[in-house]
Amino acid sequence: MTTKPEVTGFFDPRTWSIQYVVADPETKKCAIVDPVLDYDEKSAATATTHADNILKFIAEKGYEVEWILDTHPHADHFSAAAYLKDKTGAPTAIGEKVVEVQKLWKDFYNWPDFPADGSQWDKLFADGETFKVGNIDAKVMFSPGHTLASITYVIGDAAFVHDTLFMPDSGTARADFPGGSAQQLWKSIQDILALPDETRIFTGHDYQPGGREPLWESTVAEQKARNIHMSVHKTEAEFIAARDARDKTLAMPKLILHALQINTNAGRLPAPEDNGRRYLKIPMNLLEGAAWDD
Repeated sequence: MTTKPEVTGFFDPRTWSIQYVVADPETKKCAIVDPVLDYDEKSAATATTHADNILKFIAEKGYEVEWILDTHPHADHFSAAAYLKDKTGAPTAIGEKVVEVQKLWKDFYNWPDFPADGSQWDKLFADGETFKVGNIDAKVMFSPGHTLASITYVIGDAAFVHDTLFMPDSGTARADFPGGSAQQLWKSIQDILALPDETRIFTGHDYQPGGREPLWESTVAEQKARNIHMSVHKTEAEFIAARDARDKTLAMPKLILHALQINTNAGRLPAPEDNGRRYLKIPMNLLEGAAWDD
């Protein structure tokens, strides 16, 4: 039985996101991790180009979708989980702490009737819970810090860490979103770096420092040796101080208020109103970090 899944990444240059298809080569069963629903904030138009490319790839490879997995409710892109569930019938899943994020944003959006119970997903994973992709063993690691609900999927020898560790030349993710914590992020990263050195690390974003080509795969050993944050800030206190200082310089993601109302609802778009159109709801003056033009 193989413990090495076939992993294919799909880079979205609009959001610098990487989506994954993770497959058992023996059974041809696969999981889709962190799929993107295309959204243009200037026109408020949606599209399924990236999700359809993933479906085309899966069909060409002869794979069968067994899971649609999100690592957390994303702040910089819409999740295509609901669209892909409709197309494939595969169950959607996320970590059980998503309910804490739902409760937080339910209040922010003033949604008294919104069900903040995680029922929008087919499966809520607990910390340490196990499952399979084909015949490959998989487990869930609770990885808070970037958000209250962030998890890591360890599928065979591959760990999907999304917004905890970036590529070594990019360091670590921010921890200043509502519910975020640099202290929790430090602890989550320590858990990830305690995995075997040969474990493949697949990150969820790559911002192409220096203009290099997009990259998304490293190893635990490479992260420990070369990550520009973790190899320099050796203590929790040093890391927290550096992370907090860096986060104070960052503007909020341009889609955070758009995306969280979609992603706390498992990728479902708002229901059409009586004129047949869908509407986003944007709370004003909620978040600090405006990037004012000089």
